[in-house]
Amino acid sequence: MYIDLHKDDGVALLTINRPEALNAMNAAMLDELRAVIERVESDAEVRVIVITGTGRAFIAGADIAHMRGLSPQQAKEWSEQGQRTVGRLESMKKPVIAAVNGYALGGGTELALACDIRVASDRAVFGQPEVKLGMIAGFGGTQRLPRLVGSGRAKEMLFTGDHYDAEAAYAMGLVNKVVPADELLDYCLDMAKRIASRGTRAVRLSKEAVDHGRDMDLERALHLESDLYGLVFSTGEPVEGCGAFLEKREPEWTSS
Repeated sequence: MYIDLHKDDGVALLTINRPEALNAMNAAMLDELRAVIERVESDAEVRVIVITGTGRAFIAGADIAHMRGLSPQQAKEWSEQGQRTVGRLESMKKPVIAAVNGYALGGGTELALACDIRVASDRAVFGQPEVKLGMIAGFGGTQRLPRLVGSGRAKEMLFTGDHYDAEAAYAMGLVNKVVPADELLDYCLDMAKRIASRGTRAVRLSKEAVDHGRDMDLERALHLESDLYGLVFSTGEPVEGCGAFLEKREPEWTSS
């Protein structure tokens, strides 16, 4: 077992637990992570997911020993396996927060890129060092990174293979916030619980609007927003939310 799962107050905490290898990803870990993602996706008790790592690393890349002997076809299949898992995380309807506690290199940065929000410990280190091994990023880094930080910064990371500390990652827009290492998990869990306390379907439709609208032209994206704005009124959440506000009480969300 590589993934520890803990649930509390609407939040699922997924902890990558392979510290002896700095949480490096192998095929079994990718399969297990995808299975856990699907499990929490279908769990009505879970509204928000937080992902972190054990020890000094978030995920220090993919397992180099595994990659060394791959044939071209096997390498393509390995990339596709990683992309399926990372893509499954990105496509979740529920919000995902990456609590990046330490080294997030290669596949670790790529996994964080697929999360909705990234919070870094002041000890976190990011990078796409694949070119140092004669490879390219294969779990989505060449595509998600430029969409987040711009093509120039992405190319710098991808071409040099350099490491970037948490403050540098924050400056380029790779992470939302940097917090002291001993406060990271509490900060992320508190944020997750605040999100979990909001209108469940409103949060999910907000995510859908952003994720689906970002690759549309503005006119189409605004039509999508209006469609989803109308849809959320069919859920009953606006009635409860507005009523709670006017009655000066906490809302009681019933949707899952």
